[in-house]
Amino acid sequence: MVALLTSPSERYNIMTPQDWAAFALSITSLIGAFAIMIRWMVKHYLAELKPNGGSSVSDRLNRVETRVDDIYKLLCEKN
Repeated sequence: MVALLTSPSERYNIMTPQDWAAFALSITSLIGAFAIMIRWMVKHYLAELKPNGGSSVSDRLNRVETRVDDIYKLLCEKN
């Protein structure tokens, strides 16, 4: 009796075109969300490499290089 109440696609677990469309849409949405996430991360990581007046990685590296140069000059003057 149960077999008569279900459709043939449900009886044999065959995906309908609507099921395939929903599956394709969900996969496309996941890929799109992943791409947007990667884009956001790259954008913010690259922003850290631009000098911005003191708080970026580039500014910090420039300050360290300046200090190392000063230390090198002091060491050269003593010898």
